[in-house]
Amino acid sequence: MSEKTFRVGTRGSQLAMTQTGYAADAVGAAADLTPELITVRTEGDVLTGPLSQMGGTGVFATALRARLLDRDVDLAVHSLKDLPTAPVQGLVIAALPEREDPRDALCARDGLTLDELPQGVAVGTGSPRRVAQLRALRPDLKIVDIRGNVGTRLNRVAPGDLDAVVLAASGLKRLGLEGRITEYLDPERMLPAPGQGALALEVSSELPEDSPLGRGLAAVDDLPTRLAVTAERSVLARLEAGCAAPVGTFGRMVDGDLHLDVVVANPDGTEVMRRSEATDELSVEAAAALGVRIADELLADGADRLARLTL
Repeated sequence: MSEKTFRVGTRGSQLAMTQTGYAADAVGAAADLTPELITVRTEGDVLTGPLSQMGGTGVFATALRARLLDRDVDLAVHSLKDLPTAPVQGLVIAALPEREDPRDALCARDGLTLDELPQGVAVGTGSPRRVAQLRALRPDLKIVDIRGNVGTRLNRVAPGDLDAVVLAASGLKRLGLEGRITEYLDPERMLPAPGQGALALEVSSELPEDSPLGRGLAAVDDLPTRLAVTAERSVLARLEAGCAAPVGTFGRMVDGDLHLDVVVANPDGTEVMRRSEATDELSVEAAAALGVRIADELLADGADRLARLTL
């Protein structure tokens, strides 16, 4: 990092570059620094096959974190849902900017909603969490495992081989593709992934907080987002679950309280467990405790058996 620039590690996809540019520009403006984006190819960008069989969420984060630890970059920008919950020695998530829309979104042919899709049509998703909840809502649908960037997935919808795909609303909005959304899936029906829609800005734990970059990161950190995703990720950590587990969460502020909804389902969607709680104590520690409390209740009721978690 020179006196007036800082190096930002990012994956090379259009979505990653777009959201990294957004975050880096915000930090740079607050710190009076100029970001230099450095593209890093991750294991998840190289391997093929279902993400649930590729070693979990870390496939998108490990290479970026290695570049941070090697001091090749000063900052790494991750989609928070791609980060494992276990901390990495020497690194810290210094900022979580205000979260984009955390909901899942249906992009279907002919402007159809989920309830309007004809019986037995093909819907694409690469997420076991979405698969389980889709099957619970519409057991008649043919669920097709898909991978690829946002554009590739959207292009498979008619006149492609699929009738619809389910994607994160946040990615579609950041790419200016919200016009392709035919229905925002209400969290009352489908809970998103822990951290979905949030960006994690990670740096060396040795970065001084009073440095220009440290001050820029502090300026863009959003407390409501940090509280919500802390609660969500503490559920995942307590369940010892990764992206292969059908676990959905939704934390948000309501009338000054932190609310958290959690769902755990079996892979075929025939059994679903859902819990909701809230706390009026607004601290990171209380948010984490809220998530642990709900996770423990779910485990006591058999969530590990239901979702085939490895406890």
